[in-house]
Amino acid sequence: MEWYPTTIIEFEKSFATEQSCHEYLYRIRWPEGFVCPHCNHHEYWITKGRYRCKRCRYWISATAGTIFQDTRIPLQVWFLAIWQVVSQKHGISALGLQHVLGFNRYETIWTMMHKLRIAMVRPGHDRLVGPVQVDETYIGGKCPGKLGRSADGKTLVVVAVEDRGKRPGRIRLHKVNDASGQSLIPAIIESIQPNSEVFTDAWEGYSQLASSGYKHRVLRKTSDVGKNLLPLVNLVASFLKRWLQGTHQGSPRASHLEYYLNEFVFRFNRRTSRSQGLLFYRLIQHAVNVDPVKGQDIRGVS
Repeated sequence: MEWYPTTIIEFEKSFATEQSCHEYLYRIRWPEGFVCPHCNHHEYWITKGRYRCKRCRYWISATAGTIFQDTRIPLQVWFLAIWQVVSQKHGISALGLQHVLGFNRYETIWTMMHKLRIAMVRPGHDRLVGPVQVDETYIGGKCPGKLGRSADGKTLVVVAVEDRGKRPGRIRLHKVNDASGQSLIPAIIESIQPNSEVFTDAWEGYSQLASSGYKHRVLRKTSDVGKNLLPLVNLVASFLKRWLQGTHQGSPRASHLEYYLNEFVFRFNRRTSRSQGLLFYRLIQHAVNVDPVKGQDIRGVS
């Protein structure tokens, strides 16, 4: 049975010690009881917070193989960071979280935030179900160069939005290299369930949708990015740009944009949730199912 704190007071009482955080992580990772990842055995010994399988003698901790693996930051701090991230309606910047947690090094918090953004994409998440509107938008400040689908110096993002009767349902966002079919079709396949109705403009990059297993509908004949966008895509793209500008003070580097897209999708798809405790629970659920990520791998992205 899932449990999560519903107020900041309950949160502080529930996670007052490092041990209580480890025990909570254990319950989320193994809700039906311990399962050895090496041999699937259920019986174990426990020593200093580590579990040893009684069958194969394999050692494991609750954090091993998760986003928290090898962290030098106490779980209490991780949990507080997650609570702060989900409790803010529009999110929190790394600088804002640094002030809340009282850390001296901005880079430490920046890395934590990106790890959490990676965890916001649930492994094997469900794809969107039609009808779905799809179009692209550019992320980036004003710069000289061509307009439309060949704009220079900006990052192209595919926006897919479930059409729920003139209002958006769930969304998916993907950074792509360009507007060619070789870039667009794989992003759509990853985002949308086959046999769904997919509405686009007449851009030739979408011409292979029908042969890729979708019911392709051309909703408008013009194909210029940034002009006369499909309405739901236009709405989501507008929200995304305002969020980046308001919470993160502008457009992030193209090499890190995917992380921010993860966070926006996580927030948008759960925008009707009234329980920050449930969001806290979901994000930790995701975090224990995401492979470990080294800080150097994030910082090393060019």
